Amino acid sequence: MPSVGVKLYSVFFKLLLKHRLQNLISISAADGLSDLFGVSTRSDESVAAANPSFTDGVATKDIHIDPMTSLTVRIFLPESALSPPEPDSSKLRHKDNYNHQTRSDRRHSHGPLHQNSPAPAERNESRRNSYGCNNENLEPYGGYAPSPKRNSRKLPVMLQFHGGGWVSGSSDSAANDFFCRRIAKVCDVIVLAVGYRLAPENRYPAAFEDGVKVLNWLGKQAKLADCCMSLGNRRVNGVEVKKLNVQGQIVDAFGASMVEPWLAAHADPSRCVLLGVSCGGNIADYVARKAVEAGKLLDPVKVVAQVLMYPFFIGNNPTQSEIKLSNSYFYDKPVSVLAWKLFLPEKEFDFDHPAANPLAHNRSGPPLKLMPPTLTVVAEHDWMRDRAIAYSEELRKVNVDSPVLEYKDAVHEFATLDMLLKTPQAQACAEDIAIWVKKYISLRGHEFSY
Repeated sequence: MPSVGVKLYSVFFKLLLKHRLQNLISISAADGLSDLFGVSTRSDESVAAANPSFTDGVATKDIHIDPMTSLTVRIFLPESALSPPEPDSSKLRHKDNYNHQTRSDRRHSHGPLHQNSPAPAERNESRRNSYGCNNENLEPYGGYAPSPKRNSRKLPVMLQFHGGGWVSGSSDSAANDFFCRRIAKVCDVIVLAVGYRLAPENRYPAAFEDGVKVLNWLGKQAKLADCCMSLGNRRVNGVEVKKLNVQGQIVDAFGASMVEPWLAAHADPSRCVLLGVSCGGNIADYVARKAVEAGKLLDPVKVVAQVLMYPFFIGNNPTQSEIKLSNSYFYDKPVSVLAWKLFLPEKEFDFDHPAANPLAHNRSGPPLKLMPPTLTVVAEHDWMRDRAIAYSEELRKVNVDSPVLEYKDAVHEFATLDMLLKTPQAQACAEDIAIWVKKYISLRGHEFSY
C-alpha cells in the first residue's frame, strides 16, 4: 500500500484539483473561455527557468514555435552530446546480463521485453561537422553554442507530453523539468517537452494538433539544417534565406535565425520516440497514429517507438479497475470526469470518444498492426490501469512489441508527480524505460535486454 504521507498528500491534492476544475467549469460556462492563442501554463504553478548551461548535466532552452498560438517546446540537451564516452566493454557486459528478477519487487511485466537483436548499425563516419554558432550571434544570453570545428554526436529525439488532466501542467513546470532532465540523461536523448495549449481555453483537438505540429516542426528543422550545406542565397518554403559561412546557419531576410542550432548540431530525427505522461499519453498515441499515416511525408523524422505512462484512458463500459479503484489516489474517477468535461467539446462529450478510448469502435486512423512499438507503464492503485493494459494486449495480438510495466504499491503519476519524483520507484521507472527504449534508438543494436 502507498505510504501514509502519499495518502495524506493525495487527499489535499484531490481537494485542490476538484476546486480548480469546478472553478474552470463555472468560468467556462459564464464567459466561454475560448482563446485561439491559448495558454500553455498556469500562473499559480511552480516553474523552472530554462538554463542553457549544463547544470546537472543537461542544458535547457525554451522556444515559441508558433506565433499564432502559445505552443512552446523546452529542449533538454544532455552533456553527453558534446563528447561521446568511449565504449566500456565491462559495463556493456554488465548491462547485457541485466537480470529481470532483480526488478520484480517494483514492477511486473506483461508481454515480452526482449527481442532478437538486429545487426548493429554502423555510424556514418562521413557526417558533416556541427552547424556553427557563437555566443554573440546565437546565444546572447550565454550558455552552450555548438562549435563549427567539432564533429557532432547525433542523439535520438524524444517528444515528451506532460500530464495534468488537460487543464494544468506545463513543459516548464518544476516537476516536468526534473523528470525530463532525468529522462534525457538515462536514455541519452534530446528531450523536446511540448507545451501544448490547455483546456478549457482550447478544447479538443487543440492539444492533439499541437503535438502533431511539433513533430512537423522537428522535420522542418532537420530540412532547414540540411540547407546549411548549400551555398548562396536560397528560398525555403517561400522565405528568402542566406547561408552565412562563418556561422553555418540559415537566417531570414530580417536576420533572425530559422535553424535551432542545438537540434541542427546534435539531433537525429530518424530515431524519434514519443513519451506521454497521463493525458500526455493520449496525445502521444494520437501523434503516433498521425506519424504512421504520414509515412515518408515526415522524412527525415521517423517515430521508432512510444512510451505511454499511465495513459488517461476511459470508456463507457467500466473495467474492473474502474469499478474497484474509482476513488483511488490523486486523479480519482470523479475528478477525472470533470477534466474530460473541460477538455471535450460539449457536443462531442462521450467516454468512447477516440481521444478517450483507444479501442473505441469509432477510432479512425491506421490499423493497430502499423503502430510503433509501445511500452505501457501502469500503477497498481490506478483506476485507469486495466484499459491501458487492454490496449497493450490488442497491440500484441497484431504482433506489435507492446510490453506493460506494472509497478506494485504505485499510484497514478508515481514517477512524475512533484512529491514522488525523488523516490526510488520513480528513478527505477526511468531506468526501466531507458532499457526498453534503447532497443530502438541504439546505433549498436540492443545494448540492454531483460
